[in-house]
Amino acid sequence: MSNASQFPSHKEREIRDTLVLFDVDGTLTPARQDVSPEMLGILEKLRRKVAIGFVGGSNLEKQQEQLGTGGVNVIDLFDYAFAENGLTAYEQGKKLDSNSFISWLGEDNYKKLVKFILNYISNLDLPIMRGTFVEYRNGMINVSPIGRNASIAERKQFDAYDAQHNIRRTMIAALKEHFSTTEPSDSPLNKLTFSVGGEISFDVFPTGWDKTYCLRFVENDFKTIHFFGDKTNKGGNDYEIYTDPRVTGHSVTKPEDTIAELKQLFDL
Repeated sequence: MSNASQFPSHKEREIRDTLVLFDVDGTLTPARQDVSPEMLGILEKLRRKVAIGFVGGSNLEKQQEQLGTGGVNVIDLFDYAFAENGLTAYEQGKKLDSNSFISWLGEDNYKKLVKFILNYISNLDLPIMRGTFVEYRNGMINVSPIGRNASIAERKQFDAYDAQHNIRRTMIAALKEHFSTTEPSDSPLNKLTFSVGGEISFDVFPTGWDKTYCLRFVENDFKTIHFFGDKTNKGGNDYEIYTDPRVTGHSVTKPEDTIAELKQLFDL
């Protein structure tokens, strides 16, 4: 993919008032796998017509692993790079203001949250369990009942198991019930959103810090904002931005769907 310096300002693109945002896992890449050369080629063609950006729940390092190829910095592949739903944000390679989950929640509340999660997971009886059950990120925590160290094959196995047994959604319900009965209604622990994403985990973040958080950086600069995502059903981590009135949402199931729709929508 070409270097960012080869692209004109988004105001000089063929369609100057349009931005296309993408989820990462399941939309630009298979879950936790690398982007394909075909996808990179489509994104390059698209970027010559409109501004493009990604918005993912993972930290920037993970997005670099999946989207950055040949030593190219991932923030140079897009006009906008929104890691952790936009809590870490870049525009044209320039870092924008960020925020912190732990400073918002407070250390004591954070410990209550993590202790409950780890205790709950310790009582689960899953076919397999690996490691890293709670991953702290700047704008959220990511919780995985099986553990984020699971292999790709193990991830797919858990995804199928979860579809049958609702492990993640049952755990989310337990978290909500626990803090609603043990903490004051105005506690930050009762102002959290739980969002299922990917194959093995769910995100926990302050209400309002979902993927719509990134829109504050772009809503005044573009007349039309498209968003492509695969977890667009209610409870999925693309749902809020997919249904946001500021956005035209596109639901896909795999990167091939994204490519096909982009070709048709933008005549690529």
